[in-house]
Amino acid sequence: MDTILKRSDSMLDKLALALIVVGALNWGSVGIFQYDLVAALFGSSAAIGSRIIYTVIALAGIWAISFFFRNDAVNMGK
Repeated sequence: MDTILKRSDSMLDKLALALIVVGALNWGSVGIFQYDLVAALFGSSAAIGSRIIYTVIALAGIWAISFFFRNDAVNMGK
């Protein structure tokens, strides 16, 4: 059971990091090129699709805060 929990946490951690990278790249494109890729894909920044994507990425960021409070054994995959 503990192995399954660690594996699912690891998958969730990887998913969260991937979403954070997507969000960071989107913010980079906004800052450098004034181009919001998420808004371009879903119509506007106020469109429901864009708002869902922004919310999911924000939740990934909130999840990633927990990385700072984990012990090294968990972070090293032991």
